[in-house]
Amino acid sequence: MIHDLWYKNAVVYSLDVGTFLDAGGDGCGDFEGLSRRLDYLEALGIDAVWLAPFQPSPRRDDGYDISDYYGVDPRFGSGGDFVEFMREADSRGIRVLIDLVVNHTSDRHRWFREARDPRSSIHDWYVWSKKRPSNFRKGVVFPGEQTQTWTYDQVAREYYFHRFYDFQPDLDMDNPRVREEVRRIMGFWLQLGVAGFRVDAVPFILEEAPRSSTKPVIHFEYLTEFREFLQWRVGDAVLLGEANVPPDQTPPYFAGGDGLHLMFNFWVNQHLFLSLATEDARPLAAALQATRMLPPTAQWAHFLRNHDELDLGRLSAVDRQRVFEAFGPEPSMQLYGRGIRRRPAPMLGDALRLRLAHSLVLSLPGTPVLHYGDEIGMGENLRLADRAAIRTPMQWSAEHNAGFSQADSLIRPLVSRGPFAYENVNVEEQQRNPDSLLRWMTDMIRLRKQCPEVGWGDWRIVPTGSRNVLALAYTWRGNTIVTVHNLAHAPREAKLRLGGGRLVNLRDAEEIRPGQDGVHRVALEAHGYRWLRLGDTSQALAREIID
Repeated sequence: MIHDLWYKNAVVYSLDVGTFLDAGGDGCGDFEGLSRRLDYLEALGIDAVWLAPFQPSPRRDDGYDISDYYGVDPRFGSGGDFVEFMREADSRGIRVLIDLVVNHTSDRHRWFREARDPRSSIHDWYVWSKKRPSNFRKGVVFPGEQTQTWTYDQVAREYYFHRFYDFQPDLDMDNPRVREEVRRIMGFWLQLGVAGFRVDAVPFILEEAPRSSTKPVIHFEYLTEFREFLQWRVGDAVLLGEANVPPDQTPPYFAGGDGLHLMFNFWVNQHLFLSLATEDARPLAAALQATRMLPPTAQWAHFLRNHDELDLGRLSAVDRQRVFEAFGPEPSMQLYGRGIRRRPAPMLGDALRLRLAHSLVLSLPGTPVLHYGDEIGMGENLRLADRAAIRTPMQWSAEHNAGFSQADSLIRPLVSRGPFAYENVNVEEQQRNPDSLLRWMTDMIRLRKQCPEVGWGDWRIVPTGSRNVLALAYTWRGNTIVTVHNLAHAPREAKLRLGGGRLVNLRDAEEIRPGQDGVHRVALEAHGYRWLRLGDTSQALAREIID
């Protein structure tokens, strides 16, 4: 059973093949380069990699405008290169998740080119309207870049629906033939060894196209249909869903254990940054409580940052402004009026707070997902447009082009100015430095995996006596782990009532015994944190975990 639920105690690493390592010398990362860096990911402690879209694409939306679901874009290599990468990953015990982008296709996909003929047998694979719907401006995803969601096509002489850009026409998932094709896509990549899919824009896949002003129906049964197919093909493969919805809307996505296996917890992520900005743990604690009810086989995916903007759209206007002021005060750092296009290291500023934040995410009840480069504290390039600011090439060394490529022209400019320039922040330097963020992240990932209670256990929020401090207790198979995090920039003391027993620090030899009043008093430095085991665990075991 535990083997089938491998994702419950895994660490996932997200990356874009095109910006990871260029082995071909053309300025674009490729599968051969990624294969060369699997040893790095193995040493970091990664269990699974999630790959951004690598299929053939015009790349007008970083590959999320796919023109062929059954191939590899030549700029990343060949199908053979992908198969060799899969073999190398499997030999290291690293699973591979890939993006499943089926809400829309590129307008250059042969399906759409053929569907523009109203007489075509696949015309109804897309969403058409002979007249422009009255709600043609409603529901834009990228305000400021989009003005409408229905666009007139001169060939079809009809309007087509696109939730995203106008070059990304939506597929009509209500068409059984479209869903059959989605299953065929899944089956193709499962046959090549992938361990599952990160499903892009899940709510839009399930939602009926808004052909009228009535509220569209959301067909959650489609998720169950896809999961049944997935697990019929590969029993332990998973669906990791992207759905930025409020807590009261999340249960149908898990479908009582028959829907998504994992879902990104955007609600907790946004309130985590509110707590970091205000140094108040209560918003994060409330968000955790609001999202705690899950089927036994389901799991939240927690993250500090991802490849998109830090979306703050679920916060109130007042709270959103607090986060903007703390982490994205300049207009160039903000996006769509609701998000921040920065990486954690420059956003959080202080090195202690950065480590606190990473430790906090690793300690949350769920599966941690790490964005490439964040393990070394990469920065962003705000000279680039929109989300490209945080999608710059990986910084491997202080050598030419950060060791990413020998080409003169790169797929995207590097971070080459200021304290986060690749000469200052890179893997090679941090591998040599025992006090580096990379060394610390490697130790923390190992610690997280050695605490299966966090992935598997029942959890509760423990009162601390301080609004600045969050304490979580996890119990599984008679063992209890307690994590304590101080969000304040000043020292704090956490007062914990845990029912007796001593607390053993899993990162050093510290022991904390309860006072006569039964309270454990945990002294925390500014932005300090502790990972503790409750009970009679010996100091020898504590040292074994960190050595």
